[in-house]
Amino acid sequence: MRTDSSPGTLPAREHLPAASAGTPVLDVVVPVLNEEKDLQPCVRRLHEHLARTFPYAFRITIADNASTDTTPQVAARLAAQIPEVTVVRLEQKGRGRALRAVWSASDAPVLAYMDVDLSTDLNALLPLVAPLISGHSDLAIGSRLARSSRVVRGPKREFISRAYNLILRGSLQARFSDAQCGFKAIRREVAQVLLPLIEDTGWFFDTEMLVLAERAGLRIHEVPVDWVDDPDSTVHIVRTATDDLKGVWRVGRALATGSLPLDRLTRPFGDDPRDREIKDVPNGLARQLVGFCVVGGLSTLFYLLLYSGFRVFTGSQVANALALLVSAVANTAANRRLTFGVRGRGGAVRHQAQGLVVFGIGLALTSGSLAALGAASSEPAHSTELAVLVAANLAATVLRFLLFRAWVFPDRREDGPAPAVPYATPAFRAGDAADPWRDATVQLLPVRPHDTTDARDFR
Repeated sequence: MRTDSSPGTLPAREHLPAASAGTPVLDVVVPVLNEEKDLQPCVRRLHEHLARTFPYAFRITIADNASTDTTPQVAARLAAQIPEVTVVRLEQKGRGRALRAVWSASDAPVLAYMDVDLSTDLNALLPLVAPLISGHSDLAIGSRLARSSRVVRGPKREFISRAYNLILRGSLQARFSDAQCGFKAIRREVAQVLLPLIEDTGWFFDTEMLVLAERAGLRIHEVPVDWVDDPDSTVHIVRTATDDLKGVWRVGRALATGSLPLDRLTRPFGDDPRDREIKDVPNGLARQLVGFCVVGGLSTLFYLLLYSGFRVFTGSQVANALALLVSAVANTAANRRLTFGVRGRGGAVRHQAQGLVVFGIGLALTSGSLAALGAASSEPAHSTELAVLVAANLAATVLRFLLFRAWVFPDRREDGPAPAVPYATPAFRAGDAADPWRDATVQLLPVRPHDTTDARDFR
């Protein structure tokens, strides 16, 4: 991750201040579609639990996803009877669409959602949002697959859930354990920057949000939950699974091509106050050294394999030049992305050109070593050639890191420690939505309850 603070970089996490009476700290969204039977008991039970156990002011927002039964009337009646309940009506279906609309418009610093069936035990709600209030984490999710979770559901849904999460781990390198549990929370300043990057408007919304957050280096807190399956669930498993697999392919392709501006989501170095006490140590140096060593080790193995393959068909000098050229391009690309945290295609050609200059220096060192070996022995053993090349590459590696850090991927911050960025949020009003293309200052656009425009149209 880049250690400099770009215009879209998030501020350092800080504990939310104690709010004044009536100002909601938590906004819990309950997306519903034709839930006239379950909506009232769900909202009343949730409200009773929050009023009894939650130490801050809160709001419950019913997000009506174009219901065609009496759900709107039930929601309106609850809003009239309970001051902490509000209703938002959308004329298009899609859980992701509902969450994007309500979260974008909310003025609460912590945003959450849960399914209307309340399959997840509400005792996990305070542990879910506490790390976000304290500033410890950026997102929080309930996990049915944690070891200490207690889950009651049929074998079919258990198999599908575990298979889906294995697919995420294998294809998108996801490290979170449960993508689809309907029990999640996010800090508002994170949502303002993350939501415009999410394309899905349905069930894959959760997965896409978590994958992008994780790839950007945000902290995701997992809470073990007690969960009982709803046998009357209206989720269409086959259609949902198909849409999810399409989403996995789309997000994987976007991550592979670097087309997502994930640098908008980075936290500055010094997020932990203890980091600011480190003197005379370049920020991120240790992390860059580790990444560079890992990439360098893999590049060396790749280089040796290429050299051995090319050596079968040509002389040592040509084989060395070809192997070093191919591995250098791969090494520059890997260090650009993994070691120095540069994302997107901007500057990629210039970085590769500079990397080729570094490659030329490495070529001179290794070719010179081979020439010296040839002068010392007319027919050196292949193992001797490899040993000499390894030694020459080690010397070239040290020089390569210094050139990468100081020239190819320099830290462009001004000298002197960066000032700490306090937690501050603009004065939001309910009914406003964040403009996804603003960086430093988030402008707000009105979102009307009957607005049917997809948030993706603003990108």
